[in-house]
Amino acid sequence: MDLGLKGRVALVTAASKGIGLGVARVLAAEGMKVAISSRTSSDLEKARVMLEEESGSEVLAVQADMTRRDDLERLVKRTADALGGVDVLAYNSGPPKTGTFADLSYQDWEEATRLLLLSAVTLTGAVVPGMRSRRWGRLVYITSFTLKQPVANLVLSNTVRLGVAGLSKSLSRELAPDGITSNVIVQGFVRSDRMLHIVEERAARSGATVEETYKEMAKTIPLGRYAEPEELGSLVAFIASEKGSYLNGGVFTIDGGYVSSVF
Repeated sequence: MDLGLKGRVALVTAASKGIGLGVARVLAAEGMKVAISSRTSSDLEKARVMLEEESGSEVLAVQADMTRRDDLERLVKRTADALGGVDVLAYNSGPPKTGTFADLSYQDWEEATRLLLLSAVTLTGAVVPGMRSRRWGRLVYITSFTLKQPVANLVLSNTVRLGVAGLSKSLSRELAPDGITSNVIVQGFVRSDRMLHIVEERAARSGATVEETYKEMAKTIPLGRYAEPEELGSLVAFIASEKGSYLNGGVFTIDGGYVSSVF
């Protein structure tokens, strides 16, 4: 299926590994020019080389900290200067600090808000003017299933990610007349470094081994396995495509059936 993405420009954040890298791989394979960002320059360069060798697409790597406004604005400007503007924003971020409400300080809440919400606000503000001028754009915000089903010990994620969903829904109505759609992806358990960290924490609390905990958690997923990062990438690609042009204001769950809620 031709998704009509060849030659367009995507910006994928937190993309040196894990979910972001999986998304970037799929978009590059579709013939898009892709900009990727990460805090770690060495991981970022490895990802850039791999993506270019695999896809033959043009890939730009820009080091950026998701909690720094100036970094994010510079990221968008460099992408526009090098690749010709951002057509698709695939917003992805690292995880906030774990812990219960009692474990967390006010500073932890400020940091999580900068990481999970204000970063989305900053990036959106930077890419939307160009999308408006071209009268075409896709905003895709990747969040966690904690948005729908809170998880113990992840109160920051449970709380702050809801703001991204509210942002996306508001934008879907404000920007539709300009040819810009806005959607949220709710991801379940994905095979990644973040998943391994969660497993290790649970194993430490329960006294079980990491391998035992990994297998037990997989059993709670109706499909019996974790998602691969590229599976999220395929969903991003469809939402961003011409085939998905009527998708707007949605919250799309990709979790193997894990979340219990109907909506």
